Amino acid sequence: MKGFLKLLGRNKKVAFGLSIVLFYIGIALSSSLLTEHDANKRVARPHQAPSAEHVMGTTRMGRDVYHQFIQGTSTSLAVGFSAGIIIVIVGTALGVSAGYFGGKFDDIVNLVTNVALVVPQLPLLLVLAAFIGEVSPFTIALIIGLTSWAWGARVTRAQTLSIRNKEFIQASELAGEPAWRIIFVEILPNLSSIIGLNFLGSIIFTIITQATIEFLGLGDPLSVSWGTMLYNAQNTSALIVGAWWEVLVPCVAIAILGVGLALLNFGIDEISNPRLRTFTGMKKFKQRVKLIQERKRQARMSHPDLDKKDAIYE
Repeated sequence: MKGFLKLLGRNKKVAFGLSIVLFYIGIALSSSLLTEHDANKRVARPHQAPSAEHVMGTTRMGRDVYHQFIQGTSTSLAVGFSAGIIIVIVGTALGVSAGYFGGKFDDIVNLVTNVALVVPQLPLLLVLAAFIGEVSPFTIALIIGLTSWAWGARVTRAQTLSIRNKEFIQASELAGEPAWRIIFVEILPNLSSIIGLNFLGSIIFTIITQATIEFLGLGDPLSVSWGTMLYNAQNTSALIVGAWWEVLVPCVAIAILGVGLALLNFGIDEISNPRLRTFTGMKKFKQRVKLIQERKRQARMSHPDLDKKDAIYE
């Protein structure tokens, strides 16, 4: 574990991505300290450009975009993490159980997973959101969490099947250990990297999907999130009237958070995947070889007699 944490600290992708994610989490946790007014309160004239008084400008209704950004960060992150937790719990529970116990339970889970993977997720989410009506952000998180677990279950099941026949699992079974202890103590720790990658990917997917659903007008218009900010900007024709800041702020927020989560995801994948880690090590090794060769070349240019000595020894 200590070695894995050292690798996390050395990986630039993980460090940069983690700093971005922690920055957004800090904004969400301290939202009450960073804002003075309610995000839906009218505090200025309509469509004021960014200034010292309103650093991110105002909307058509005279609402401060900065206050909406802060509160929207809290809502979007809460939805993303909530749906990510649901996806990981459901997918991991089904995948590990199916891979370890096998039999008819594995066949049933495999069948349901295949059906869930075939059904297009985004159209399904749009139909469910339209059927329910103006759904709240946490209802969106629940819908996404209960309909997007299939990929995680498939990957977790495949890895559990590969671990199922390892010697330490067979030794635990021969020792008479209960199934729940084998799953939680022996199997799940070996799946930690896959579960982490599934969690990060689920957060990215949830935030983008939530913004899409709310942008199409299927969310609660009274809630404040990055998706409702884009929806309100579209309804007031912000780009047409020149209020670019009303669209730019939520778009940049989603893009930067997506980059941070993606870098964190790629970095952890490089660390947990021995092949990618070996590729990175070979790349550094080749760089060192080139550096040594360059130093030898410079030494021979400055001392021509070295070439004669090498010829004699050869």
